[in-house]
Amino acid sequence: MSDCIFCKIVAGDIPCNRIYEDDDVLAFHDIHPVAPVHFMIIPKAHVASLTECAAEHQAVLGKILLLAPNLAKEQGLDDGFRTVINTGKGGGQEVFHLHVHIIGGGGPRPL
Repeated sequence: MSDCIFCKIVAGDIPCNRIYEDDDVLAFHDIHPVAPVHFMIIPKAHVASLTECAAEHQAVLGKILLLAPNLAKEQGLDDGFRTVINTGKGGGQEVFHLHVHIIGGGGPRPL
């Protein structure tokens, strides 16, 4: 999508602090971190939100969830981390391109 900021990041039109990339996904640090470690993993293909996912997205969703603990550990989160997927306007989603936040390093926080 031409107006999607994450699609522009995937295309290389907007720079980001990348920590991982392959043919299907991109991981990069959040520009407004809420903890010492805060990065996101996104599918490269535009999917607006988790509610837009279908059976064809199963592989990339699995890849994202399996990648999260590996990247978290690489980023120094040996003691645990939080994963957050804000879904839809009512769920706090601000950028309508599916993204999974990986957050940690700031001590325990209640939900």
